[in-house]
Amino acid sequence: MLDFTQLEGTCCYCAPESAARIREKIASSDPAGLHWIDTGDYHYLTLFWLEKLARPCILLYYDNHPDDQDAAFGDGLLSCGNWVAAARRLPQVAAVFRNGVPEGDWNPAGLPVYVSIDKDVLTPEFARTDWDQGEMTLPQLLDSLGRVAAAAPLAGADLCGGLTVSKGATPEDFQINAKTDVILRDFLLPLMRYD
Repeated sequence: MLDFTQLEGTCCYCAPESAARIREKIASSDPAGLHWIDTGDYHYLTLFWLEKLARPCILLYYDNHPDDQDAAFGDGLLSCGNWVAAARRLPQVAAVFRNGVPEGDWNPAGLPVYVSIDKDVLTPEFARTDWDQGEMTLPQLLDSLGRVAAAAPLAGADLCGGLTVSKGATPEDFQINAKTDVILRDFLLPLMRYD
């Protein structure tokens, strides 16, 4: 487990010095597998896992927010709101889809898919987060993931979203999030087929 709780300059925005430190710490970690990211404030960590992929892939992310904005500051500061725009510029990211894939031949080259899930895409019945939440149910998310995995290997995945005590989480919030985390873990891990 990598712990960045003492690293400054990381909440919602990632200072360049902090980004360098994170890249250094994950350098020997494999991007394949399931990566647990804290709240949605740190969803930009997905970018660092994508950077480590050795071959082209498709990014499929589930999020109630597009996270695809231009940098809020002119210096290109990475944030939870612009990491997808940064991912689009990576040479190994061939395509990006949000909240599912389109009908038809969405992956003609048979590329592996990296999946990133922010639980704020889910209704409060299935997740409690510190951001406004979407209308997707957990069964809908699992169905979408299953259809994707049936068509392409999964290169890796990450999961973020939730609440912390400092942001008002209750025992019920933790229980709901933990139940969803276990369901997603148990569903995703057997689908990983990246070589």
